[in-house]
Amino acid sequence: MNDNQRDDNNQERRQDLRQDEETFRLRQEEGRLRTAQRSNTYIWIVNSIYWLGGLIEILLGLRFILRLFGANTQNEFARLINNLSAPLIAPFSTLFISPTSDGGANIFDVNIVIAIIAYALLSYLLISLVRFIFYNRV
Repeated sequence: MNDNQRDDNNQERRQDLRQDEETFRLRQEEGRLRTAQRSNTYIWIVNSIYWLGGLIEILLGLRFILRLFGANTQNEFARLINNLSAPLIAPFSTLFISPTSDGGANIFDVNIVIAIIAYALLSYLLISLVRFIFYNRV
C-alpha cells in the first residue's frame, strides 16, 4: 500500500468516526428532548391536579364554615357555595348525623370534613399514579 492509499483510508476512518460521533450526539439530544417533553407534561398534569384539588378543598371549606357559623341560606353567596359544592358532598351527605347548636342554625357538618379528607387523599393518590406512570418506565 502506498502513502496515498493509507491517507485515503485514514481520512475515510476519520469521516466514519465523525459521523458516528454526530449520530451519538443526535441520539443524546433526542433523548434529552423526549425527557424534557415528558417532564413538561408531568408538571402540567400534576399542577392541574393540585389546582383542581385545591379548588375543591376551598369550596368545601367555605361550605363548612358557612354551615358552622349559621350563614343565611337565602344569601346569594351562601347559595352559590352550596349549589357548587352540592355534587361534591352528595356521596357523603348521609354518612353521619352532624351535631348542631343554637336550635339547628350552627351545624358542625362532619360529612363535609370527611369529604375534605377524602378529596385530599384522592388528589394525593392521583398525583402518585401520575408520578408512577411517568417515572417508572422500563
